[in-house]
Amino acid sequence: MNQEHKNEHKHELKNEPEHEIESAEILIIGAGPSGAVAAALLRQQGRQVLVIEREQFPRFSIGESLLPQSMQYLEQAGMLRAVVEGGFQFKNGAAFARGDEYTDFDFRDKHSEGWGTTYQVQRADFDHVLAKEAERFGAQIRYRHEVIAVDLERDKPLVTVKDPDGRIYQIEAGFILDASGFGRILPRLLKLETPSNFPVRGAIFTHIEDGIAQGGNPQGFDRNKILVTIHPQHCDVWFWTIPFAGGRCSLGVVAETSFLDNYKGSDTERLQAIVAEVPSLQKVLANAKWDTPARHIVGYSANVASLWGKGYALLGNAGEFLDPVFSSGVTIAVKSASLAAAVLQRQFDGIQVDWQKEYGEPLRAGVDTFRAFVESWYAGGFQQIIFHPNQQPEIRRMIAAILAGYAWDQNNPFVKETVRRLAALESICTPV
Repeated sequence: MNQEHKNEHKHELKNEPEHEIESAEILIIGAGPSGAVAAALLRQQGRQVLVIEREQFPRFSIGESLLPQSMQYLEQAGMLRAVVEGGFQFKNGAAFARGDEYTDFDFRDKHSEGWGTTYQVQRADFDHVLAKEAERFGAQIRYRHEVIAVDLERDKPLVTVKDPDGRIYQIEAGFILDASGFGRILPRLLKLETPSNFPVRGAIFTHIEDGIAQGGNPQGFDRNKILVTIHPQHCDVWFWTIPFAGGRCSLGVVAETSFLDNYKGSDTERLQAIVAEVPSLQKVLANAKWDTPARHIVGYSANVASLWGKGYALLGNAGEFLDPVFSSGVTIAVKSASLAAAVLQRQFDGIQVDWQKEYGEPLRAGVDTFRAFVESWYAGGFQQIIFHPNQQPEIRRMIAAILAGYAWDQNNPFVKETVRRLAALESICTPV
């Protein structure tokens, strides 16, 4: 931390009134999936865990289509039964539509070992289920409390928090896990952010009563799969349609901001206008009721110089967010929670740990696999691969494994040599 930044934090703290400083063995910022899973895992180790959450749960969030890989970490955290009993929409794969073309992947038919099914979830309910499970394990969650400053120049990190009544208090933490998602509390306070290498993209999204019949329907829509639809004129513009239990779904469009800025009116009107340009999606949503105002998010891709530092580590979206196209966000979040909890267990046992080798590098390895697939998607190469008419079954299973979240499986050639193998496959599948 540079001197200017140190002075900035000292200035923020020196005007606080004298008061007793609380202590927490582990302080987690954010009660979303990464924070809740980390809290449960750490409680199983016997650690004292305090979670500071800015919002009141349940609260809206996107990132609603889970990947099967995430089930391993929910199971590890002891949360699987609660999720299974949550009544969420079953998911077994992903479908892709481009004009009259359609292809899908069944995640049960994949190269990697492990879960082949998962759920599509309304995050308000799903995140609340996980948070309540973390509390059941003994973690304390303070809702509507906000971290406003952090001082890492002490022996132990000192965190300044504002409660719902505006009262300021401080907590000395043995270690901080930032699970604040798009809030990115520590990257913002500690100036850790670095530019993403992705163009600035935005998303416009809503929840609708979809009007799609259960079971068979004229459009062949499969409620057990997320549907990713590509704009007929722009391969880098795509839509998600994520079915929920109870006849509702999440609908959104993702594009560079320069494309989205061409559409005027409310977010709902803009989204409707873009959907109207895609005949296949219009058919799927012909009977939909647009009963929830749309909203938007811009410039969500983010990166940091390091995923850890003295006294802290960044989990999930707080560290890095790529893109929503392959629904990798929650999987990366709970994977990061599992890795960090394992390193902390060794650290608190007095073992010398290397956060870069044991946390930063393993986490980024899978993120980089996803990154290569995201880059290929937007360039159009991966789209040529998945719609190619003559696909080899074993290569399909390797790709299905990565789409199912198994981006850390070194037994998969498309994980071990992602860039080279993707490029080779693109050259075969792309028309001359």
